[in-house]
Amino acid sequence: MQRSILSMSTRFGGFALLALMTSTAWALDVKISETKEYIEIPYDGQTVRIQRIQDQENTLTGGFAQTSRACPPFCIQPINVAPGVTTLGELELLDFLESKVKAGKGILIDARVPSWHQKGTIPGSINIPFTLFEQTANDGDLIEAMKTLGVTRTQYEDPGTLTKMVNSVKSMLHLPISPPSNWDFSQAKDIALWCNGMWCGQSPHAIRALLKHQYPAEKIYYYRGGMQDWQILGLTVVVPNGKLSSL
Repeated sequence: MQRSILSMSTRFGGFALLALMTSTAWALDVKISETKEYIEIPYDGQTVRIQRIQDQENTLTGGFAQTSRACPPFCIQPINVAPGVTTLGELELLDFLESKVKAGKGILIDARVPSWHQKGTIPGSINIPFTLFEQTANDGDLIEAMKTLGVTRTQYEDPGTLTKMVNSVKSMLHLPISPPSNWDFSQAKDIALWCNGMWCGQSPHAIRALLKHQYPAEKIYYYRGGMQDWQILGLTVVVPNGKLSSL
């Protein structure tokens, strides 16, 4: 499997060039919110400015202007993707970038396959394809990806007599029994996952796979709007190949 973990570009194209500005001499007409014009995020050794496109006549073209896709596989995803997982809007995602990613406490994951990531991504993201999270706990690439999230592989340990007795009682009472974990989540980071939009199943697949690996649900966030909503709002996109995104 192609390794795309931590794949980031040193070149930016199109509107992404605006993100590299560190100061402006005028107030923006199209702000993110009434009180926020932009945020700045460290990205591959540079400071990237996330702001909205200022051309108020700008409209989407290409794939993300499309309203309808065959379902399956491109079916509308639920707001609540899984119990315990928090769904984010754009303002919450920007706050996640500022409060978690910049502080080294969180990771923003572009869960799409590498070919999508190469066309354009949200600044501050790393690319870990959803298919990687669906591998078994012994997969070398998955182990390396989980290390990036602050999670390490553990060795099986006998649960002990008391735990076995408790599990036996739970079994008789038809209560759920938590299987032993293959991972140490004591240092796990908060993670936010996204893909192409509310019709895209890549990040939901990744989230469900992570939950099967017993990643703590309270540490997982889901940006349902994905790249389509991000572009609808004219927010900065960085393009790894240095060209304007054709999405």
